[in-house]
Amino acid sequence: MLEPVTAVRYVAPLREGGSLPGLVEADDLGTYVVKFTGAGQGRKVLVAEVLVGEVARRLDIPTPRLAVVDLPSAIARYEADEEVQDLLTASPGRNLGVDFLPGAFGYDGTRPPSAQDAGAILWLDAYTANVDRTWANPNLLVWHGRTWAIDHGAALWFHHSWPSRPPDAARFVAQPFDPSGHVLAPVAEPLRTAHDRLASRLTDDVLAAVVEAVPQDWLETTTSLPTLEDVRHAYVEHLRERLAAPEAWLGSAS
Repeated sequence: MLEPVTAVRYVAPLREGGSLPGLVEADDLGTYVVKFTGAGQGRKVLVAEVLVGEVARRLDIPTPRLAVVDLPSAIARYEADEEVQDLLTASPGRNLGVDFLPGAFGYDGTRPPSAQDAGAILWLDAYTANVDRTWANPNLLVWHGRTWAIDHGAALWFHHSWPSRPPDAARFVAQPFDPSGHVLAPVAEPLRTAHDRLASRLTDDVLAAVVEAVPQDWLETTTSLPTLEDVRHAYVEHLRERLAAPEAWLGSAS
């Protein structure tokens, strides 16, 4: 489970992100980049952030620690910015906190990671069908000499149309991955090499633990997935089935 903390001060909006995440201080004396449940992109983006971030952690890929940040409704009263106030008002309760990395800077290729570290991030993105790690939007930070993977909300796109779950499930399992535009492709080990090194670490028990980390109030049931346990089971099955059929998504990248 993700560590629960309580927000004590909203510091500033981070306007680089389309969903307007904000920098927030919490009662554990930590500072977090908070992604809000009331943002227009919806809660499934937060689910993807948790699932991919926790998979990354199991693979020892540097990624910021995640927490559940409880947002008191009173915080919104002190914000002069109307857009921020509306977002805070729409997001009381549990939101996603991403540990703030002070002094980190955006990845520009001048300090590339090792071939293994780059290969691990490339493989993570192939496995989770994440297309949002290009030079237009690297979603990488350099901190303490290592490359850190952030912002995974664009991955696992299949859950955005779960009312048609059966065809979407099959399409996700077989969805190929094109590494040609990936920011780390030029410096990464071969994708097949990374797969052989990493895939066995994602056992069924590990995948179940990853899915269990998602707060239940972020999960969305559907007509075909009427209970929260059905939803959790579907995530585990999708991740397990994609892992079991690597030829479908590694393809020529292998």
